[in-house]
Amino acid sequence: MNAPLPRHATRSCALADNPLGLTGIFAPEIQLAQWRRPADPVIADWLGEHASDLGSGLRQTLAPGQEPDLGRLPAGAGREALAADIALLAEMLAELLDATTIGYRLEVVGKAMCPRLHVDRVGIRLLCTYRGPGMEWVEDASVDRRFLGAASGGQPDETSGLLLAGYSIESIPPFAVALLKGSLWQGNDGRGIVHRSPAVAVDEAPRVLLAMDAGW
Repeated sequence: MNAPLPRHATRSCALADNPLGLTGIFAPEIQLAQWRRPADPVIADWLGEHASDLGSGLRQTLAPGQEPDLGRLPAGAGREALAADIALLAEMLAELLDATTIGYRLEVVGKAMCPRLHVDRVGIRLLCTYRGPGMEWVEDASVDRRFLGAASGGQPDETSGLLLAGYSIESIPPFAVALLKGSLWQGNDGRGIVHRSPAVAVDEAPRVLLAMDAGW
């Protein structure tokens, strides 16, 4: 079941129930755009059935219209559905960003890859979690960016001073498509969505995450 929407409308996050809503990422104030879509049971069931046989993931570069090579993953209808979905998202991102190629990573992980809140040094990145918990993020008005990275002094996010009073950690549900604006997007220096990888419970492992970046 999909996670609930954030409790309040935010100035830095755009939410939509259709893919056209992803274009909201181009608004100067928006740092995160989400297309909330239902889970694909064919993919979800296949990932659950083969959870211990997925390896460590893979990386490839795709041209618009090209399907990924998932031959190293277990065969089945779920693999075909996953390949089609990755191809669709690559084509969408290429069109949005006017990119000639899209690089993607399909990560298969048993723990949080980036457990501390941070901002990516990218332009716009696409994320979609197919299995396990989704990325966690914090509204712009709830963080003091002076405590990002080394300035935290190694303290946990919740005690470093980064999170302001009344903050709320939001999460992106599985199968939702998210566009994250990073600090390298034109005019976005000193901004970018503050986010982190979630903890992965034993019964949710491995987490399967798709990350895509434009190849310029």
